Amino acid sequence: MRHRKDHRKLSRTHSHRRALLRNLVTSLIQHERIETTLAKAKEARRVGERMVTFAKRGDLSARRHVARFVHGDHNVRKLFDTVAPWYETRNGGYTRILKLGRRLGDAGEMALLEFVKSPELKEKLRKEEEAAIKAAKAAGKLAPARGKGAKEAAAEGESAAGGSAGTAVEEKRGRAKEKRKAAPAKPERPGKGVAPPKTGKAPTRARQRGKSGE
Repeated sequence: MRHRKDHRKLSRTHSHRRALLRNLVTSLIQHERIETTLAKAKEARRVGERMVTFAKRGDLSARRHVARFVHGDHNVRKLFDTVAPWYETRNGGYTRILKLGRRLGDAGEMALLEFVKSPELKEKLRKEEEAAIKAAKAAGKLAPARGKGAKEAAAEGESAAGGSAGTAVEEKRGRAKEKRKAAPAKPERPGKGVAPPKTGKAPTRARQRGKSGE
């Protein structure tokens, strides 16, 4: 019997499981699509759709409730200002789960959790993205004309810095040479570099062995 079995424990304690779900829901809001295991996706979907329902309410209490769970103020703003208006006429079912098969290694069943978007919304987002890309390209074309003098000044500064660094290195080398010249010569040790005289006698151990052998 399935009495009092409300959710999956995911082999974690309560605090660890709550931290995991917070991270998954935050990533879902930020990237609008996440890849994880099937069990984690099903648990994150429950909490994620609840956050969207709070965002559709839009009042201060709902915003505070979401801010307690979702990481980052920018993600909370995106949920209320961008994601919630997508589902004004939809009552539930804000996300979908797509099975991806099993991964190599532990053969865990993988899934893709993403927000549901209508064809009209996809077309609108595509046009906005194209307009943003065009604006970025236009700004990139104007930037070199405005920053040409700045680039030349930066190049001159780098060359001047390189010249000053080179002179400093040369000065250090000159001072090191002067110190070596001014330093007194060390007296040589007696007998240093002279090979010891050769004698006809064998080493001590060899002589001892010869005596013992006799």
